[in-house]
This record gives sequence, C-alpha cells and structure tokens, in this order.
Amino acid sequence: MTESRAQEQPDQPSLRRAVTPAMLLIFVVGDMVGGGIYALVGEVGGRVGGALWTGFLLALLLALFTAGSYAELVTRYPRAGGAALYVHRGFGIPFVTFMLGFAVMMSSITSAAALARAFGGDYLSEFVDLPTVLVALGIVVLIALVNFRGIGESARLNVAFTFVELAGLLLVVIIGVAFLGGGDGDPGRALEFKENSDAVPFLILAGASLAFYALIGFEDSVNIAEEVQQPRRAYPRAIFGGILLGGIVYTAVAVVASMSVPTNRLAESDGPLLEVVQVGPLAMEPKIFAAIALFALSNTILINLITASRLLYGMAQERVIPSAFRRVHPARRTPIVAIVFTTGLAMLLIATGDLEDLADTTVTLLLFAFIGVNVAVLAARRRGDGERDHFVVPTWIPIVGTIVCVGLLTQREADIWVRAGLLLLVGLALFAINALVTRRSG
Repeated sequence: MTESRAQEQPDQPSLRRAVTPAMLLIFVVGDMVGGGIYALVGEVGGRVGGALWTGFLLALLLALFTAGSYAELVTRYPRAGGAALYVHRGFGIPFVTFMLGFAVMMSSITSAAALARAFGGDYLSEFVDLPTVLVALGIVVLIALVNFRGIGESARLNVAFTFVELAGLLLVVIIGVAFLGGGDGDPGRALEFKENSDAVPFLILAGASLAFYALIGFEDSVNIAEEVQQPRRAYPRAIFGGILLGGIVYTAVAVVASMSVPTNRLAESDGPLLEVVQVGPLAMEPKIFAAIALFALSNTILINLITASRLLYGMAQERVIPSAFRRVHPARRTPIVAIVFTTGLAMLLIATGDLEDLADTTVTLLLFAFIGVNVAVLAARRRGDGERDHFVVPTWIPIVGTIVCVGLLTQREADIWVRAGLLLLVGLALFAINALVTRRSG
C-alpha cells in the first residue's frame, strides 16, 4: 500500500506478506495440476480421440504467451487486482476495468463450482453416494472457512494438498507404464483421432480450448501479489516454472491414460483417472486414489475462491466497486466481505450446469480477460509507470497472445456464449448500480 493510500485509510489493516517464493511456485503448480487433470482428461478425449495429449500440449504452448504478459505486469504493478488492475493502469477506463475484473472473478467462481460438482461425482462415490449438489455446496462452504482463516493457513494447506495431488499423478504414470510394459493396453491409441485426418487440426484445437482450463492457474497467483514476499523476483520464476511443470505432468498423464484405457471409457467418467489406476500388475485400491483426487479437487477449489475474493478486494482498492469489498477482518486480516460474496455466488452457480459446461464458461470468460491483459502490456509501456526494474517480455509475445486468445474464442458453442453473456450482464448491472450510488453520494 502506498503512503497516500495509507493516509486515506488510516484504520484499514493491510494484507500480510506470508507467501514465500517457494510457496508461490507451489500455489501455481497446485492450481494447475489439481482439478483440471483429475476431472477433464475424459472430456478432452471425447473431443480429440485417443491422441488427447495433443490438446494438452497445444494448450500449454498457447498459455505461455499470455503467461509472459502476466509476468511483466505483476512485476510492474505488484498489487492485488490481477487483470482488472492491469487494464485499469493501462487504459484508465473504469467501465472496461470493472467488466474485465468481473469476468475474471466469475471465471474463478465458475471454476470452483465446476470442481465442486466433480467433487461429488465418481471419486466421492467410492466412499458414499450423496446428492452431487448437496456435496458441492458443503465443500464450498468448508473451503470458504479456510479462506477466511487466513492466507498463511490457506497457502500452507495448498502446499500439503499439492504434494498429495502430484503424488497421485505420479502413481497414474507408474501404474500405466507398468501395465503397458507387460504388453497390455494399446500404445497406438495415443495417435488416433476421433474423426478423419482432414479434421485433425480442428480436433486438436477443440481439445486445447477445453484443456486450456487445466492450464490457467498462473493468472490466479497474481491476485495475491500484496501477500507475496519479493514479488518482482518471485513471480516470473513461479509463473513459467509452474506452467512448464504442469504441462509436462499433464502430457505424461494424458499419454499414459490414453494408451491404458479406451477413450470412450475415459470420456464417460467424471473420475477418469480411476479407470487408469485399476489396470495392470500395480493396480491400486480405488478408494485410495479417490481420496487423493478429492484432495486435488479441494485444493483447486480453495485457490479459486482465494483468487475471487482477492480480486474483489483489489478492485475495491482501485475504487471501481463499492468500498465495502475492501473491508479486511481486523483479527484474521482477510477480505471478509469479498469472501462472503464470492462464496455465495459459487453456491448459486453450482446448480447451473455440468462439469464441461462450467469449464468451458470459465475459459470463455478468462479469454476476454487475457486479451485485455495482453493489450495492457503495450499500453503500460507507453505510460511508463509502475515499479522500476520489472520483468520484460519481447513485444511480439503479447501480440501473439492476443491472437491466440481470439482464436480459442472461435471454438465456443452457442450455449456457452449465452451462459457467459448472462454472467457479464450481471456485472453490467452491478456497475450501473455502483455508478448511481457514487453519483448520488458525490
């Protein structure tokens, strides 16, 4: 917080810098190798075919461009707010700032809602059969309480969950390789596509447009910039390191899963990796792996809800939404109003669609924000403000990043556009209400 801002809010406590560079890297990795890979391998296979790994690999390459823009902007403006902050600094147009910020916030919430529904699916059914919506609501409330407890506690829990979910993915690879090493499975399936070869590029792009959901954890991390130690040094390493590690893990799991289990079996399950760990000489007890998967889903839900609440807090700090959202709990020093609001929205969205629909909606909303961030890099350079000695990417990186995002938007179905549009209309209504209140109080 700057001196002038501190003077404007003398009684407002600041956020605690409790996240170390190592914890930040694990935060990024934990968001990326969590719910996406555990829940969406089958969905991507349903779009691409046996060569589903190509969708994940292309998504990794495409994500790196926008990741570069984020790395530059978070080191230039090391504060909470993410895409909304960067666009606000780049263009200074409150309406654009609000709508982009709202799109990112809603993307985190739709992601949390999607994974909460996955939590109540095939993985949980290994232990008990309960209504999916009821379970999803319960896990969101429980994780919101962890979020309220504090960023330090949340980050430490993320560290523990991340190692659990990485261990689970390593088990998938080991079990699958042992199965294939015995002469079982079908290695050739990893090179098979769903339709004729003329459509292969479009199939890969369609798979990447969904697999992109599993590689979007890097943008969540910038929303805790005020709680990270040495942000200018920590962020570039954490963002690029997290994406590369996550991409390698995803590709390995996707290849092994495709070779070990028929694609249609993967596509029909919302717990696809359960199918893989039950094959071959090293097959494991499904309940053990289901427990690991539930930890992974919980971790990603936690990070998404942390992101959404910190984003609202950062937007309030920029005075583009009501000041109530920048209220910090005096004892826990967490943004209490933002946490309550985002948790309520997540509970509302849980009943609005299935896993694939909510994942596609998440990507659609984020792509709009990514376009804004890539353009904001060029605008921020013209302004020349922010921190000195920040990280800088080549100029062509944000340009290509913008083109990539526009290309991925062309893969959206009509119902996804309608869902995303309705959510943005809610944001438009909130912006109008805030403008009216501000005008009257002024």
